[in-house]
Amino acid sequence: MGQYSIGVDLGGTNLRAAAISAEGKMLGKIAAPTDVSRSHAELISSIAAAIGQLRDSLGRENLAGVGVGVPGFIDMDKGLIVGSNNIPQLEGVPVRAEIEGILQTPVILENDANAAALGESWMGAGQGVADQILITLGTGIGGGIISGGRVLHGYRGMAGEIGHITVVPNGNPCACGNTGCLEKHASATAIRSMALLMGLPVTEARDIYDLAMRGNPRARMIFQSMGEALGIALATLINVFNFPLYLLAGGPLSAWQLFAPPMLAEIEKRSFAYRHTTPRIEAAKLGNEAGLYGAAYLPFQAGS
Repeated sequence: MGQYSIGVDLGGTNLRAAAISAEGKMLGKIAAPTDVSRSHAELISSIAAAIGQLRDSLGRENLAGVGVGVPGFIDMDKGLIVGSNNIPQLEGVPVRAEIEGILQTPVILENDANAAALGESWMGAGQGVADQILITLGTGIGGGIISGGRVLHGYRGMAGEIGHITVVPNGNPCACGNTGCLEKHASATAIRSMALLMGLPVTEARDIYDLAMRGNPRARMIFQSMGEALGIALATLINVFNFPLYLLAGGPLSAWQLFAPPMLAEIEKRSFAYRHTTPRIEAAKLGNEAGLYGAAYLPFQAGS
């Protein structure tokens, strides 16, 4: 067997790990609930146990390394999580060093949205495109910027916070301290909040989508607003980066036919670069496995 690496996607709900070959073939996968009531030492131990189980099944000799995608800001030099609302007990913990200490294996730590963007670039919708941006739509909105085939981190690792682009001046307040952030106007949480404010009889995003598809004008207005907010953010990104590819991922993509027309109309209106270069704006392909592929790709990149 040739080289393989292990990618870990640590979320507030689930811990998933996968062994993936250098050619991008998934060789094995493990999933377990993330118990956020556990201590940081117990969480680190569970991550190491999942990695160890995969490594033991495939052998140590061909393991290129381990990549771990985590929510929050990463101090790349120190291997620390310096901002994680979903898993607060890992805040300030030397996660990289602790996992390496248990496994005696090199570990690379990365933000989860960055890992997902790298996964799409390697084995997903962005294959063969060196410069691209992924926007992840979920409870919040994350993002990852791939430049020259690698994650663009910024000087302190905080680049790519696309969910906190202002799209509505003086709009909905955000926990980051700003108002009118994209994630407060286009995430699954925002969809549910708009439905509540409009007095719709449902609050789950899927049910709101079903109402809109049946022609409910208030439900359709929600996806119109969502599309406009995304369009403003994408127009900004296109104007700044002039990349050839912009991908969207996450559960709300099922409503693409509802929000994409106003999104594209807003981009057309607001971006001279879009009108003259026509970059691709598409759905991502790897779903919730994008982060696993991206995390697993990190050791291969580091060795190249």
